[in-house]
Amino acid sequence: MKAILNHLFEHKTFTREQSKEILTSIAQGKYNNSQMAAFMTAYCMRTITVDELEGFRDAMLDLCLPANLETNELVDLCGTGGDGKDTFNISTLASFIVAGAGYKVAKHGNYGVSSGCGSSNVMEFLGYQFTNESDKLNRSIDKANICFLHAPLFHPAMKTVAPIRRELGVKTFFNMLGPMVNPAKPKNQMVGVFNLELARIYAYLYQKSDVKYTILNALDGYDEISLTGDFKTFSAEGERINSIESLGFERLDPAEIGGGSTVKESADIFMNVLNGDGTTAQNNVVICNAALAIKTIHPERTFGDCFYEADGALLSKRALNSFKTLISSN
Repeated sequence: MKAILNHLFEHKTFTREQSKEILTSIAQGKYNNSQMAAFMTAYCMRTITVDELEGFRDAMLDLCLPANLETNELVDLCGTGGDGKDTFNISTLASFIVAGAGYKVAKHGNYGVSSGCGSSNVMEFLGYQFTNESDKLNRSIDKANICFLHAPLFHPAMKTVAPIRRELGVKTFFNMLGPMVNPAKPKNQMVGVFNLELARIYAYLYQKSDVKYTILNALDGYDEISLTGDFKTFSAEGERINSIESLGFERLDPAEIGGGSTVKESADIFMNVLNGDGTTAQNNVVICNAALAIKTIHPERTFGDCFYEADGALLSKRALNSFKTLISSN
C-alpha cells in the first residue's frame, strides 16, 4: 500500500486493471485501516478518472454476490449521496411509486454515511428485514413489484471499509460506485450524482453499456430532481438542461424538502408521503423523480405523461400498497 499511496501523492493515476486489483485487495483485507483511510481520503482531494472508476466498479461486480432475480426488466433509482443536502428519502419513495405504477424495481441501498438517514436506515426502521436470499427477493418482486438490496449483504468490499467510511463521515469514491454496482444488474437505471464532473464520467461509462440510463444532476448540487433549481440530464438522447418552469413548477425553498434530524423523523416523512399526507412540495419532488425513472424505461414518452402516471400511483395508494406488501412478504 505504501507504493500505492506514494503514487497518489505524486498526483499520478491508475489504469483500469490496476484499480481493479487495488480494490480487490482492499476487499480481501490485505491493508490495515489506516492505509485504507489514507487511500480513500486521497480521492476526496482529487478527481477520480474514468479508468479508475471503471476498475473499481469491475472489482465490486466481480466480488459481489448475485441477486439472481428472475426478470430482466428491472429499474433502479439510486443516487450517489454525498451531496450534503440532507433531503428526505426521495429516491426510495420514488421507487415505491414506480413499483406502484406497475414496473419491477430492484432498489439498491445502504445506510447513510455522509447523510443522516440512508435508504437502509429508513427501511430497517419501518420493519424491513434485509436479505440476500434469491427466493425471498423474487417473491418480493412478484408480489410487490419491488425488492430492496442492502448493499453490505452483497458486497464484501463494502463490509471491509464500512467502519472506516463511518469514521470518516464524508463522501468517498464508494459513494460514486453505489449506483453502478447493483447486484441485480438492472437494464434501466436513473442515477443521481452530486456534481457535473461525475455526471459526465458516469455518462461516458453508461454509453458503453447496454443499460437504458438517465444520469441526473441538479445544477445547485442535489443528486436528484429537487425542484429548488434547474437540473441536467445525460441519456442516449444526449445532454439536456431542464428548467423547473418548463416542467410547470415553481422553485422550492430547500427547507421544504429537508429530511428529519433522526431516523424516526425521516421515517415519519416517508410514511406521510405514502399515506397521502405529504406536503405539495414533498409530493411533487418524489413524483418528478419517479416520472424521470419511468421516462428512462420509456424514452419515447413525454415527461408530462410519465408524471401523470407516477402521480396516479401515489394518489391511488398503489405505492403504499407496494410498500406494505414488501414489508409483509419479507
